[in-house]
Amino acid sequence: MRRDLAALIDHTLLRPDAVRADFARLCKEAIQHSFATVCVNSAHVALCTSLLADRQLPIAATVSFPLGAGNSAGKAAEAAQAVLDGASEIDMVCQIGALKDGLEALFIDDIRRVVDAAEGRPVKVILETCLLSQDEKRRGAQWTRVAGAAFVKTSTGFSDGGATEDDVRLLRAEVGPDFGVKASGGIRDTATADNMIAAGASRLGTSAGVMIVTESKMQGRGY
Repeated sequence: MRRDLAALIDHTLLRPDAVRADFARLCKEAIQHSFATVCVNSAHVALCTSLLADRQLPIAATVSFPLGAGNSAGKAAEAAQAVLDGASEIDMVCQIGALKDGLEALFIDDIRRVVDAAEGRPVKVILETCLLSQDEKRRGAQWTRVAGAAFVKTSTGFSDGGATEDDVRLLRAEVGPDFGVKASGGIRDTATADNMIAAGASRLGTSAGVMIVTESKMQGRGY
Protein backbone atom coordinates (compact mmCIF):
# COMPACT_ATOMS: atom_id res chain seq x y z
CA MET A 1 0.00 0.00 0.00
CA ARG A 2 1.32 3.41 -0.93
CA ARG A 3 1.74 5.96 1.84
CA ASP A 4 1.08 9.66 1.74
CA LEU A 5 4.25 11.74 1.45
CA ALA A 6 3.31 13.76 4.54
CA ALA A 7 3.80 10.65 6.70
CA LEU A 8 7.51 10.73 5.85
CA ILE A 9 8.10 14.40 6.70
CA ASP A 10 9.36 15.94 9.93
CA HIS A 11 7.79 19.42 9.70
CA THR A 12 10.69 21.53 10.87
CA LEU A 13 11.20 24.92 12.50
CA LEU A 14 14.73 25.45 13.82
CA ARG A 15 15.31 29.15 13.14
CA PRO A 16 16.80 30.90 16.18
CA ASP A 17 14.49 33.91 15.67
CA ALA A 18 11.25 31.86 15.63
CA VAL A 19 8.53 33.18 17.97
CA ARG A 20 5.42 31.65 19.54
CA ALA A 21 3.23 32.51 16.57
CA ASP A 22 5.61 30.60 14.29
CA PHE A 23 5.32 27.47 16.44
CA ALA A 24 1.54 27.80 16.57
CA ARG A 25 1.51 27.89 12.76
CA LEU A 26 3.89 24.93 12.58
CA CYS A 27 1.68 22.79 14.80
CA LYS A 28 -1.49 23.81 12.98
CA GLU A 29 0.08 22.85 9.64
CA ALA A 30 1.32 19.55 11.05
CA ILE A 31 -2.19 18.65 12.20
CA GLN A 32 -3.74 19.74 8.91
CA HIS A 33 -1.36 17.73 6.75
CA SER A 34 -0.68 14.78 9.12
CA PHE A 35 3.09 15.12 9.08
CA ALA A 36 5.22 12.50 10.82
CA THR A 37 6.37 14.95 13.49
CA VAL A 38 7.04 18.56 14.24
CA CYS A 39 10.78 19.04 14.71
CA VAL A 40 11.92 21.90 16.94
CA ASN A 41 14.81 22.94 19.14
CA SER A 42 14.52 21.41 22.58
CA ALA A 43 13.62 24.71 24.27
CA HIS A 44 10.32 24.75 22.36
CA VAL A 45 9.14 21.19 23.03
CA ALA A 46 6.96 22.13 26.00
CA LEU A 47 5.26 24.87 23.97
CA CYS A 48 4.54 22.49 21.09
CA THR A 49 3.27 19.86 23.52
CA SER A 50 0.72 22.37 24.79
CA LEU A 51 -0.20 23.50 21.29
CA LEU A 52 -0.76 19.96 20.05
CA ALA A 53 -2.68 18.95 23.19
CA ASP A 54 -4.43 15.60 22.51
CA ARG A 55 -3.64 15.44 18.81
CA GLN A 56 -1.25 12.47 19.17
CA LEU A 57 1.24 14.09 16.80
CA PRO A 58 4.84 13.32 17.80
CA ILE A 59 7.40 16.02 18.57
CA ALA A 60 11.05 15.58 17.59
CA ALA A 61 13.54 17.60 19.64
CA THR A 62 17.01 18.56 18.48
CA VAL A 63 19.93 18.03 20.87
CA SER A 64 23.28 19.84 20.74
CA PHE A 65 22.05 21.55 17.60
CA PRO A 66 23.56 22.56 15.21
CA LEU A 67 27.20 21.90 16.14
CA GLY A 68 27.18 18.70 18.17
CA ALA A 69 30.21 19.96 20.08
CA GLY A 70 28.70 19.93 23.57
CA ASN A 71 29.88 17.39 26.11
CA SER A 72 28.08 14.07 26.29
CA ALA A 73 26.64 14.63 29.76
CA GLY A 74 25.09 17.88 28.57
CA LYS A 75 23.62 16.18 25.52
CA ALA A 76 22.08 13.47 27.66
CA ALA A 77 20.64 16.04 30.06
CA GLU A 78 19.14 18.01 27.18
CA ALA A 79 17.58 14.85 25.76
CA ALA A 80 16.17 13.86 29.16
CA GLN A 81 14.57 17.27 29.62
CA ALA A 82 13.11 17.15 26.12
CA VAL A 83 11.51 13.81 26.98
CA LEU A 84 10.05 15.28 30.16
CA ASP A 85 8.67 18.15 28.09
CA GLY A 86 6.93 15.76 25.71
CA ALA A 87 9.39 14.81 22.96
CA SER A 88 8.72 11.50 21.20
CA GLU A 89 11.91 11.51 19.11
CA ILE A 90 15.39 13.02 19.47
CA ASP A 91 17.53 14.40 16.63
CA MET A 92 21.07 14.78 17.97
CA VAL A 93 24.21 16.07 16.29
CA CYS A 94 27.10 13.65 16.63
CA GLN A 95 30.61 14.46 17.84
CA ILE A 96 31.83 15.34 14.35
CA GLY A 97 35.44 15.83 15.39
CA ALA A 98 35.52 12.44 17.09
CA LEU A 99 34.21 10.86 13.90
CA LYS A 100 36.86 12.55 11.79
CA ASP A 101 39.57 11.53 14.27
CA GLY A 102 38.43 7.92 14.21
CA LEU A 103 37.62 7.91 17.93
CA GLU A 104 35.10 5.10 17.83
CA ALA A 105 34.58 4.66 21.57
CA LEU A 106 34.00 8.38 22.16
CA PHE A 107 31.65 8.69 19.19
CA ILE A 108 29.56 5.68 20.21
CA ASP A 109 29.46 6.62 23.91
CA ASP A 110 28.21 10.11 23.03
CA ILE A 111 25.26 8.62 21.16
CA ARG A 112 24.57 5.89 23.70
CA ARG A 113 24.16 8.44 26.48
CA VAL A 114 21.45 10.19 24.49
CA VAL A 115 19.84 6.87 23.54
CA ASP A 116 19.70 5.97 27.23
CA ALA A 117 18.23 9.37 28.13
CA ALA A 118 15.58 8.96 25.43
CA GLU A 119 14.23 5.89 27.23
CA GLY A 120 13.26 3.91 24.15
CA ARG A 121 12.27 6.84 21.97
CA PRO A 122 13.88 6.89 18.50
CA VAL A 123 17.16 8.78 18.26
CA LYS A 124 18.30 10.18 14.92
CA VAL A 125 22.02 10.94 14.62
CA ILE A 126 23.03 13.85 12.39
CA LEU A 127 26.42 13.24 10.76
CA GLU A 128 26.68 16.57 8.86
CA THR A 129 27.78 14.77 5.72
CA CYS A 130 28.98 17.91 3.93
CA LEU A 131 31.92 18.01 6.39
CA LEU A 132 32.91 14.36 5.94
CA SER A 133 34.87 12.23 3.53
CA GLN A 134 33.25 9.16 2.00
CA ASP A 135 35.02 6.88 4.46
CA GLU A 136 33.95 9.08 7.38
CA LYS A 137 30.32 8.91 6.25
CA ARG A 138 30.49 5.12 6.08
CA ARG A 139 32.16 4.90 9.47
CA GLY A 140 29.65 7.30 11.01
CA ALA A 141 26.71 5.27 9.71
CA GLN A 142 28.19 2.01 10.99
CA TRP A 143 28.98 3.40 14.44
CA THR A 144 25.57 5.05 14.71
CA ARG A 145 23.92 1.68 14.29
CA VAL A 146 26.23 0.06 16.83
CA ALA A 147 25.39 2.83 19.32
CA GLY A 148 21.70 1.89 19.37
CA ALA A 149 20.20 4.83 17.50
CA ALA A 150 17.21 4.38 15.20
CA PHE A 151 18.21 6.65 12.31
CA VAL A 152 21.26 8.10 10.66
CA LYS A 153 20.63 11.60 9.31
CA THR A 154 22.50 13.60 6.70
CA SER A 155 22.53 17.22 7.81
CA THR A 156 21.50 20.05 10.10
CA GLY A 157 20.82 22.45 7.23
CA PHE A 158 22.99 24.99 9.05
CA SER A 159 26.42 24.02 7.66
CA ASP A 160 28.03 24.10 4.21
CA GLY A 161 25.51 21.84 2.50
CA GLY A 162 22.46 19.65 2.91
CA ALA A 163 21.26 16.26 1.81
CA THR A 164 22.38 14.76 -1.49
CA GLU A 165 21.08 11.69 -3.25
CA ASP A 166 24.56 10.19 -3.26
CA ASP A 167 24.90 10.58 0.49
CA VAL A 168 21.48 9.02 1.11
CA ARG A 169 22.42 6.06 -1.09
CA LEU A 170 25.72 5.65 0.74
CA LEU A 171 24.07 5.75 4.17
CA ARG A 172 21.36 3.31 3.11
CA ALA A 173 23.99 0.91 1.77
CA GLU A 174 25.87 1.06 5.07
CA VAL A 175 22.95 0.58 7.50
CA GLY A 176 20.89 -1.86 5.45
CA PRO A 177 17.18 -1.93 4.63
CA ASP A 178 15.71 -2.00 8.15
CA PHE A 179 17.41 1.05 9.70
CA GLY A 180 16.18 4.62 9.45
CA VAL A 181 17.81 7.11 7.06
CA LYS A 182 16.70 10.72 7.32
CA ALA A 183 17.53 13.22 4.57
CA SER A 184 17.49 16.86 5.63
CA GLY A 185 18.82 20.17 4.42
CA GLY A 186 17.84 21.73 1.12
CA ILE A 187 14.69 19.68 0.47
CA ARG A 188 12.28 22.32 -0.79
CA ASP A 189 10.22 20.75 -3.58
CA THR A 190 8.48 17.52 -4.49
CA ALA A 191 11.05 16.48 -7.08
CA THR A 192 13.85 16.64 -4.51
CA ALA A 193 11.74 14.80 -1.95
CA ASP A 194 10.98 12.08 -4.51
CA ASN A 195 14.66 11.72 -5.34
CA MET A 196 15.67 11.39 -1.70
CA ILE A 197 13.06 8.70 -1.10
CA ALA A 198 14.13 6.85 -4.24
CA ALA A 199 17.72 7.01 -2.98
CA GLY A 200 16.72 5.31 0.27
CA ALA A 201 15.45 7.94 2.71
CA SER A 202 12.74 6.74 5.09
CA ARG A 203 12.22 10.18 6.63
CA LEU A 204 12.64 13.73 5.34
CA GLY A 205 13.35 16.86 7.36
CA THR A 206 12.19 20.10 5.80
CA SER A 207 10.68 23.47 6.59
CA ALA A 208 8.95 23.40 3.19
CA GLY A 209 6.64 20.50 4.01
CA VAL A 210 3.39 22.28 3.22
CA MET A 211 4.57 23.30 -0.23
CA ILE A 212 5.94 19.82 -0.93
CA VAL A 213 2.83 17.88 0.05
CA THR A 214 0.52 20.34 -1.67
CA GLU A 215 2.44 19.90 -4.91
CA SER A 216 2.56 16.15 -4.41
CA LYS A 217 -1.21 15.90 -3.95
CA MET A 218 -1.77 17.95 -7.10
CA GLN A 219 0.38 15.44 -8.96
CA GLY A 220 -1.39 12.46 -7.38
CA ARG A 221 1.77 10.96 -5.89
CA GLY A 222 2.15 8.56 -2.98
CA TYR A 223 4.67 6.17 -1.45
